[in-house]
Amino acid sequence: MNGVTAADAAALTDLVGRYALYADERDFARLTGLFAPDGVLVLPDPPRALGPVLARTGHEEIAAAMTALESLMMTFHALAGQVFEPGPEPGTATGAVACVAHHLSVRDGAPSDLVWHLRYADTYRRHDGAWRITRREVRIDWIETRPVRRVRGREGER
Repeated sequence: MNGVTAADAAALTDLVGRYALYADERDFARLTGLFAPDGVLVLPDPPRALGPVLARTGHEEIAAAMTALESLMMTFHALAGQVFEPGPEPGTATGAVACVAHHLSVRDGAPSDLVWHLRYADTYRRHDGAWRITRREVRIDWIETRPVRRVRGREGER
């Protein structure tokens, strides 16, 4: 794995998977805990900017930025793959993570899915014995909108 051990790759895969899960569950305390205390999340500003332009530093700012998800019915972050490389210093690594992020909301009285096909450009370092995100840049490749036929929890469905 070009210098990233199998154990490190497994831990980093778990780290990025937990980010997606905690975002979908709106568990912002656990999500921000995946970042180093001085971690940076750099977000796009669609539709104006699809590249990373809005930097949020530290757990408090990152949590505040993530609360934007609360305005949505639900989200679903489907990780499509990840590649990890050793970083420039011992105990660091970089990652390229592909994701399809679904954002469900109500449009014109009906559920709609705003889909972001994106990539995370990450840097990681060991912090207190565990891998943490030190910088995550979100880069949207393209956006599409899809109609949604049914949503769990609506219309009496379980």
